Amino acid sequence: MTIDGEPWFVLADLCAVLNIGNSTMVAGRLAEDEVRRATLSLTEGSREVTRERPVVNESGMWKVILRSDSPAAEPVQRWVTHEVLPAIRKTGSYGAAPALTGPELIATALIEAQKVIEQSKAQVAELTPRAEAWDVMVSAAGDYAVDEAAKILSRDPGIDIGRTRLFTFMAEAGWIFRQGNRNRWHAYQTALNTGRLVERMGAAFLNSRTGEMEVAAPTIRVTPKGIEDLRALLIKEDAA
Repeated sequence: MTIDGEPWFVLADLCAVLNIGNSTMVAGRLAEDEVRRATLSLTEGSREVTRERPVVNESGMWKVILRSDSPAAEPVQRWVTHEVLPAIRKTGSYGAAPALTGPELIATALIEAQKVIEQSKAQVAELTPRAEAWDVMVSAAGDYAVDEAAKILSRDPGIDIGRTRLFTFMAEAGWIFRQGNRNRWHAYQTALNTGRLVERMGAAFLNSRTGEMEVAAPTIRVTPKGIEDLRALLIKEDAA
């Protein structure tokens, strides 16, 4: 809106673009000559009503944007600090967009900021289900066989691993080692102490070759903490 020939902006709308929730608090940080109350025509449902709302002048608008920590404000802040102010210092004026001046230039900047925040919201919405599913999985109780752990890890789009490769990867990471006549996998004590792995003792069995009862080698199982640590290591290896 224009008051006395100068552009004024509805503070609530400005805060909405910048994703700032409390416009009243923002108004309290502005100087008296930067903010005022104005009567606006609003649509509430099917009714046209008039309400008093805080509005800010051009100086107040720039102060709100430049002091904001919102990601939506960053493109405008960067434009001012990297283009406008250096150009004024060097040439005494800024003429990068001669077709847009005054309110039109400001409105264009705010529209661009709105695009940034909408893109950010879309990215968050896309990633949230995947993150929530992973959080539920790693917070579960119990432990998993190595082939089950490999399947869980492969749910991450950036990881493709099977049972055999996971055994090899854990050995290279210093979590497990081979031992005994049967060359079975065993967990290092450090992997057990840190809660990454557990060993489950198997039932005794009759060795048909010797005719003697033998104790089965312990079975290595991966805990939720171990899966999360393996995921971090696999992602790091892939990035390298």
